[in-house]
Amino acid sequence: MEIQIEKLVETDRNIEIETPLKVYNPNGMDHRQSLRIKSIEATDEYTRIDFIYRSSEVYENGGWIQIDKDSYIQPKGSSRKYRLVKAIGIPLAPLKHYFKRQGEYYSYTLVFPTLPKNTVSIDIIEKLAPGFFFNFYNIAYSKWMSVPHAADIQRASN
Repeated sequence: MEIQIEKLVETDRNIEIETPLKVYNPNGMDHRQSLRIKSIEATDEYTRIDFIYRSSEVYENGGWIQIDKDSYIQPKGSSRKYRLVKAIGIPLAPLKHYFKRQGEYYSYTLVFPTLPKNTVSIDIIEKLAPGFFFNFYNIAYSKWMSVPHAADIQRASN
């Protein structure tokens, strides 16, 4: 009796891994800052920005926070503004979140429309006016770090 054994041929699989969708700010855990960007997630549907805020040491109860409904992001060098779509975990002005104590940490998320794929740096503007607003300029998030997750690694190996 003769047994036929099929010989398997090894082939190289060229797997194209997309640019990471979520990048983390290397300074996002710098606890000396009262307001910082933790991460930015850019997809075909939205741009999500996660923030960490530490309540004020000036006020006995830590004060309050809110976000202006007209907040926007703007790619550096562009005049196009991408208006706030959704605020998660932070009230829209005139509503406020009141802290219970000084130094309390608070996380919130802002969601905007998707940005052009070639965007490497943005401004995040709550309001261009006198006073204290959550404005960030020239955020070069394309240089931030990405952390591969198990699902990403598994998807790449299939």
